[in-house]
Amino acid sequence: MASYLPISTVALIGKYRSPEIAESLLDLAAYLSETGLEVLIEEGTAQAVDSRGYVVADYEALGARANLAVVIGGDGTMLNAARRLAEYGVPLVGVNQGRLGFMTDLSRQDMRAGIKQLLAGQFVVEQRFLLDITVLRAGETQCQALALNDVVVNKGDIGRMIELEVKVDGEFLYVLRADGMIVATPTGSTAYALSANGPILHPAVAGIAVVPLCPHALSYRPISIPDHSVVELTLVPPHEARVHFDGQARYDAAAGDCVRIGRSEHSVTLLHPPGYSYFAMLREKLHWSAVPKHA
Repeated sequence: MASYLPISTVALIGKYRSPEIAESLLDLAAYLSETGLEVLIEEGTAQAVDSRGYVVADYEALGARANLAVVIGGDGTMLNAARRLAEYGVPLVGVNQGRLGFMTDLSRQDMRAGIKQLLAGQFVVEQRFLLDITVLRAGETQCQALALNDVVVNKGDIGRMIELEVKVDGEFLYVLRADGMIVATPTGSTAYALSANGPILHPAVAGIAVVPLCPHALSYRPISIPDHSVVELTLVPPHEARVHFDGQARYDAAAGDCVRIGRSEHSVTLLHPPGYSYFAMLREKLHWSAVPKHA
């Protein structure tokens, strides 16, 4: 914990061009400035708020200068910030102004109190790994990307199934006929993969979920594999597909292309308030009953 302290420079990142985050963000910026900390506002965020009096910076500058990034928005905002800052090792804390908020666990009402605790060294540290994705065509790299949640290879705009040859660590697994495939981290196991009946992986589990999307045969079941595995999804001609990275970026792959997916060398550090519990978060977000109901 001590390695994350002392905090001297805080980056503030908000939902892209979203004016509804302005009040919370500026309130937090004023509070941090009053405590003697330097405040940096991400340049895209600055377009939605009155950033006068604060330093506006791009992600490269945030990564080089900030000791902490506070993300105000929903999980989508956190995913984008995490990918952009992963190589710099800046820890992140999330203030939820979205819907579910699996990764943004401070409420707007508790924001000041939560940040005060964090600055005093009272927080729970959690590491989340990312995926490295490379799209290959005849052995040549066409696209490279990072994903914190998942990689989705699907049929794109076409109204039919696609075929994928699936290999794990070079070993043939099967040829899948389906709408597509989801390859998810433990972080992403509660996202799109969950809606496709994939397993929930605790963040401490060193695993990757491989989840078929609407397979043609019910025998194609989700499978969890070690996080050091490399998954290869090759598009069986004449099928083309769209490759999605965290649902925020995409690449249109051609027939015969291979999507290679493995654990990235980069990870993301999330800071949670004292008393944080992953299982309590699941109960709240997924509306699981805390107490059994009796007839």
